[in-house]
Amino acid sequence: MINSVRKKIQIAVLGCGRISQRHFDSIQKHKGDFDLISVCDNDVEVLSRIEKNYGVKGYLDLIEMLENESLDLVAICTPSGLHAKQAKLCAKYGVHVITEKPMATSWQDGVKMVKTCNKYGVHLFVVKQNRKNPTLQLLKRAVEEDRFGRINLVHLNVFWTRPQSYYDQAEWRGTWELDGGALMNQASHYVDLLEWLIGPVEKVQAMINTSLDIEVEDTAVMNLKWRNGALGSMSVTMLTYPKNLEGSITILGDKGSVRIGGEAVNKIEYWKFNESKDYDFDITNINYKIDSVYGFGHIKYYENVIKVLQENAKPEVDGHEGLKSLEIIIAAYLSARDGAIISLPLDY
Repeated sequence: MINSVRKKIQIAVLGCGRISQRHFDSIQKHKGDFDLISVCDNDVEVLSRIEKNYGVKGYLDLIEMLENESLDLVAICTPSGLHAKQAKLCAKYGVHVITEKPMATSWQDGVKMVKTCNKYGVHLFVVKQNRKNPTLQLLKRAVEEDRFGRINLVHLNVFWTRPQSYYDQAEWRGTWELDGGALMNQASHYVDLLEWLIGPVEKVQAMINTSLDIEVEDTAVMNLKWRNGALGSMSVTMLTYPKNLEGSITILGDKGSVRIGGEAVNKIEYWKFNESKDYDFDITNINYKIDSVYGFGHIKYYENVIKVLQENAKPEVDGHEGLKSLEIIIAAYLSARDGAIISLPLDY
């Protein structure tokens, strides 16, 4: 058993862009379990600011940081196409990894990440903070309690706004190699819900389109069939005018129907089942306001990371779990490219 004077987890943050703030906030919230040791970024000005803000040493090179610091864990917040190389490097130094979504921009890279971390005996945590949203936690409970009966139809919408100016902020944005498109990047957490809530997907059919001056898709539609017989679809666009409109999921079963909407699945809009439960009468208190589409799940996600590294729990979202949503996204891209229905699983 871990005692009250246990060694704190020595953590570093790699990449100090906007999503990194969620990690800094989570580390601060759990400061009784973490020591923020260092940060790494390739922007000298950003690095200097973070060094001053948190009183830690900054590095411009990941290898130099890994060689000079005694780290237990690195949180990777860099462009998505760099995650695989950086995660594998951390693993070779015996350092556990938290990686932001998507875990990789190619199927092969995702698989290599998992295999490398397994080889060196380190944990690979893939951030899926939306799972911690109270609205989705309640929906997950209803699914696990089989309240929907036979699930017949599932639909997700992600109607957000990412104008050309967003992609022009950095050269890597909107590229296949480093970023990925609307499905891979912005809607990644919603793709995760397809597997996490409904179960293994059997077939995927998709079409994608690009209107902005970027390499990747800004709009996509996807049809799915699950192994349990349910059918579903997903509509995604980053071209909503003039601002983010909706991030929603609807599940229709023969014993229940639910729609969770709002800008980022933060509002229960419809909740009906043939048999009531005590928590049905309190669902309006589950709704919450958001300050961004990221939600507030990072802090709760870190709770599991702490317990795992203290050997008090199993990972809720490890590399194998992270591969599930990546697999659906890659299948969608293959379908769109070839005009075909793609059967899962993909080959390892």
